[in-house]
Amino acid sequence: MADDDDRSAELTNQNKPAPRRRASRSAGPPVEDRAEATVVTTTETAAAVSEHSAPQTAAEAVTSKTTEPEPVADTESVDAEAVADGATASSRRPTVPMIVAGVLVLALIAAGIVLLFDKNAASDRDAKRNAYVQTARQTVLNLTTIRPETAKEDVERILAGASGDFKAEFDGRQDPFVSVVKEASVTTEGQIIEAGLEREDGNKAQVLVAARANVTTPDQSQSGPRDFRMRVTVTDDGGTMTASKVEFVP
Repeated sequence: MADDDDRSAELTNQNKPAPRRRASRSAGPPVEDRAEATVVTTTETAAAVSEHSAPQTAAEAVTSKTTEPEPVADTESVDAEAVADGATASSRRPTVPMIVAGVLVLALIAAGIVLLFDKNAASDRDAKRNAYVQTARQTVLNLTTIRPETAKEDVERILAGASGDFKAEFDGRQDPFVSVVKEASVTTEGQIIEAGLEREDGNKAQVLVAARANVTTPDQSQSGPRDFRMRVTVTDDGGTMTASKVEFVP
């Protein structure tokens, strides 16, 4: 019986049709369609990711700028150095006010030098004129101051400051003049009233002198003041002032 059952089962299995093999295919569209779908999906995904990630990226950029500042200091330092160099170059470049100020300073210096020279020249001229006047004053004072006891020294003092025609008038007359003064016992004391420069010509000048001689005689008969006006020509001989001519003026 058992054998009969096994045969029946085998015949049954042999008569039973074999099952159909179905082609194995993954779910979804065909490969070409899947490739296109994959490209579309990838593009859409990238676009979606870009749309969703763009704000995040901007935020991250803002955060990055906030947390990590850019090296602005270096740029500012370079700009500051450039500005400083430009300012230095500008300061070194002369401007119109600087040029005008420089010209004014030079003009003032030149004017000061000219004034200094003029002042020195005027001082020298005044000193020379004063020397002319002083020489004439002393000459007239020596002429109007004679004493019997010092007659010789008085005449020598007159000749020490004389030259030219004035000195020539005493040639051969010095001793007779001293003798007359001693014998007459006449004393004269000179006094200069006024003196002034009349004319200057080269190394010569004429000086007008007003003088007074107080005369004293032994018997007092002719005693009294005598007033004189004299024109004295003074010559400058290398810095030495002498009276070269003396004449009375009415």
